[in-house]
Amino acid sequence: MNWTIHEHVDADALAANCAARLGQALDDAVHGRGTALLALAGGRTSPPVFRRLASRSCDWSRVAILPSDERWVAADHADCNLRQMRDAFATAAGIRWLALVPAQPSAGVDASFANAMLAAHAQPFDACMLGMGADGHVASLFPGAPNLSDALDPANGNAAVAIIPDPMPDAGPHPRISLTLSRILRSRRLLLVISGDDKRRVLERARSGDATLPVAALVAATHPAAEIHWSP
Repeated sequence: MNWTIHEHVDADALAANCAARLGQALDDAVHGRGTALLALAGGRTSPPVFRRLASRSCDWSRVAILPSDERWVAADHADCNLRQMRDAFATAAGIRWLALVPAQPSAGVDASFANAMLAAHAQPFDACMLGMGADGHVASLFPGAPNLSDALDPANGNAAVAIIPDPMPDAGPHPRISLTLSRILRSRRLLLVISGDDKRRVLERARSGDATLPVAALVAATHPAAEIHWSP
């Protein structure tokens, strides 16, 4: 475990610091490699970070962004993570958006669309930002999902998996497509962003090795640039 923990006084400071960290990763990628590839989380903590990041001066046409996970819903559905993300980045014109789910998905959840897209973008993410649920899920790697152990296996060669949460979460009760842990770890910079005392307690359980929490597999992983950001 080599994660560094950054504690912030409030949600505003958390958002400002995380946006700065992502912005630095973005600048390093654009200036050093010509383009940047970011994988970002949905959820309530993310939009303030994204709005601050979008306000930076940047050639956004060199930036591609995908969600770390997606609900199996149409692109214009209110629960679509990518739609919410695009709204938060509304002031950053030119971003190339990469979807994990077809614009009009069929009845059966299937990760083949996501894996084909990710195969065409096989380079490491320049930055990956994740949130965490109160049940310890990250991306859409939910406790109780039948294929969770495969999705958390560091040797899994798939970049994305279909996940059917059991039980379905109240917020966004849909089958999901999620990045696997192995694909998440192929990031040059990795941020886990959480807020609230309840989630801090869940995080500490995970750091103590509670394997019932999917986030435990993440924070147990060795990574050269992994950071936890927390605020009350």
